[in-house]
Amino acid sequence: MHEETVIQIAKTLFYEKALAKIDGEFVGALAAIPGKAVSSDLNYSEIFIRDNVPVMIYLLIEGKYEIVRRFLETCLRLQSEQFQTRGIFPTSFVDSEGGLVADYGQRAIGRVCSVDASLWWMILAHIYVQRTNDLEWATLPEVQLGIQSFLNLILHPSFRDSPTLFVPDGAFMIDRPLDVWGNPLEIQVLLYGALLSAAGLLRLDLAAKGYLNQQNQVLKPHLNDTAAELQIYQLEYAIAWLVRLRCYLLKHYWVNAKGIQMLRRRPTEQYGDEVMNEHNIQTETIPHWLQDWLGERGGYLIGNIRTGRPDFRFFTLGNCLGAIFDAISPNQQRSLFSLVLLNRSSLFGQMPLRICHPPLDDGDWRKKTGYDRKNLPWCYHNAGHWPSLPWFFAVATLRHKLHYNQTPADSASINVLLQDTYEVMLQRLPQQKWAEYFDGPTGVWIGQQARLYQTWTIVGFLLVHHFLKVNPDDANIMDLPSLKSLCSLKFLSYEQELARSSYVI
Repeated sequence: MHEETVIQIAKTLFYEKALAKIDGEFVGALAAIPGKAVSSDLNYSEIFIRDNVPVMIYLLIEGKYEIVRRFLETCLRLQSEQFQTRGIFPTSFVDSEGGLVADYGQRAIGRVCSVDASLWWMILAHIYVQRTNDLEWATLPEVQLGIQSFLNLILHPSFRDSPTLFVPDGAFMIDRPLDVWGNPLEIQVLLYGALLSAAGLLRLDLAAKGYLNQQNQVLKPHLNDTAAELQIYQLEYAIAWLVRLRCYLLKHYWVNAKGIQMLRRRPTEQYGDEVMNEHNIQTETIPHWLQDWLGERGGYLIGNIRTGRPDFRFFTLGNCLGAIFDAISPNQQRSLFSLVLLNRSSLFGQMPLRICHPPLDDGDWRKKTGYDRKNLPWCYHNAGHWPSLPWFFAVATLRHKLHYNQTPADSASINVLLQDTYEVMLQRLPQQKWAEYFDGPTGVWIGQQARLYQTWTIVGFLLVHHFLKVNPDDANIMDLPSLKSLCSLKFLSYEQELARSSYVI
């Protein structure tokens, strides 16, 4: 099938079949385009925040700003106000009998709340404001109140001093048991992006109110402005949290050949403040496949860090987002891309891109997934292949080229990899009816329980096409406020304010 024909088919499916209306206006896309026979208990006809991430990015690129704004506002209306969950956003919502019905986990398999939806909303809100320059929307009281509710939820005291967010199995894209409970990578990187975004939006509002001057100084409010006082407190707290979180990720999640050598030689059973092996990791927990996987130049963020049980699996989305949000340094990003090139056959196969590697197999599959038939080895989230993921890798690599220098050899190899990926998607996805995921060691089979005409498969393909064939510079659309720019803010004390004769609100 000709390339232009496939592009037109994908656009038609998206605009005419996937986009959904509420109160007569488009607000987002269904998870999958309904077929002739759809079971009434399936939720693929709902609007998921997670599934709408590529949708909103694509609509922004296409200039459909009003749909993105309505989506963000609809989610904001559904932000929980219940005492225990105040501040979270729903996993999904649907128009039922003239009213919105939201799912906060009470209707999900296993009744697990999707944490990533709340984190993604904050990131999408910042991307929308950055792309449209809609400062008026960013400073609306209801938007700022939603940000404050979210931060109240995230930045509250807890029993744990770790800067990571502790979540149960199934709380993000990997929504079935896969031994990812605790501190899974994807949630920590999304937390990093969400805090960057929230801080950026708070900074915009404080500047609009006159509490941020041209010297990058945040001025404490006068006249008992308690709302601004809370914003400044949250901004300062969020920045401090971001610094701790990034240091934690780079110390405990980032591995390369040199780091593994050091980890294997660290002592165990240590007590006290100054220890080398904080999580008491035994040498036997470090898998032998890491030698070939890492090579000499490769590096990546491991899937999870837990006491005595690090998860060395490679999770694609968390690593791509780590590069996109600059949670890892430019040099580490190049090490990540080298690792992907080295392991191209394992990660890309005959349908890009594998969600994680390697799979849980044999006894591990039985014990750690609860005999989940959907997560058999090489299936679904247990090392299945997801065509909704390559656009994240494309953004990570293209954005890196725009911001940092890259060695010519790696740049050329990545270009070839991206072009080959696009060609595979171009040829196979229309034939396979835009399936949700693919199974098998090489991703050649349509997933056993995969939904056809999956929206983020369709839009993911359109995004890859846009970034590779139309405008690679649009990879900057995912840029968030830099941690360096946030750390440059100076929070003035009341004594300093009194000394400023020119300070006038």
